[in-house]
This record gives sequence, C-alpha cells and structure tokens, in this order.
Amino acid sequence: MNVLWAPWRVEYILNNAKEDGCIFCPREKETQTGQSLLFRGKHCLVMMNKYPYINGHLLVAPLRHVPTLDQLEETEKTVLLTLVSHSVTILKKTMKAEGFNVGLNLGKVAGAGVEEHLHFHVVPRWNGDTNFMTVFGDVRVIPEHMEQTYARLLPFFQEVKED
Repeated sequence: MNVLWAPWRVEYILNNAKEDGCIFCPREKETQTGQSLLFRGKHCLVMMNKYPYINGHLLVAPLRHVPTLDQLEETEKTVLLTLVSHSVTILKKTMKAEGFNVGLNLGKVAGAGVEEHLHFHVVPRWNGDTNFMTVFGDVRVIPEHMEQTYARLLPFFQEVKED
C-alpha cells in the first residue's frame, strides 16, 4: 500500500475558525504569514499559498487592501505585474516549471477566497502533473514539503528589487 503524506494540511482540516484580519495586509511583525512570505516591497508582496494546488503555488498582492483593479494606483499595477513576471522566472529556474496558470479571481462568484484583497495566483505546471487523485479522491498530491519549497525559493526572492 502506498501512503500519501501531507502533514501541513492537518492545520486546515482542524481549524474551523477564520484567521483574524487579511492574510495580505501588513502587520507589525515580519512573520505575518509564518514561513510563507518570500518578498515584501513598498507596494506589493509575494507569498506561498498556504493551501496550494501544487508545490510552488504563489500569491502576489498589493500591500494596499483593495478588491478591484481599478482601485490600484498605476505604480501598484506596474509593480504587481512585474512581481508576477519575476515569480514566473524564479519558478522556471528553481522548479523547472514547464507552464503556468496565472490569474485573478475577482469577487466571490469568480472563486475569490479573499475577495476583499485582490491577488494573483501563480501556479507552476508540469506535463502530467494532473492525475486521478484530485478527481476521484478530492486529494491533491504535492511532491515537496512547503518548507523545502520555501527554502529553495527564498534566496531568489531576496535578490528581487522593487523599483
């Protein structure tokens, strides 16, 4: 019998309470997102998704708490898309990603989990990375522990400069 381990999921399974505040909004402590914050600049941040579709699933968000694109300032729009681009480049280099799903879910009906603070999802993809587990077992197979992915990505995000 094969065993599928995903020990970080137990926190999600056992936690019925919603986290206080917005996961993207700056807090006093740098560790606001635990060991998931990869980059924070003057306008935007990049963090690992705590409940990823696949390893390397990143979230890129403005620091300002806004729900729609038209509420962003031009500088924020530019920095946001630049960080999405940097994220893709870093994931290609470190994880050998062959493709990407990049997008926004604006509004609850569009699937936004945090609808009040817009954010891009950057999801690396590989040929053959989908399988029957998600369809039949409602299970995602994530081949690398999040802490290992974080350690691999962090040095590259430490080199990113926000203009």
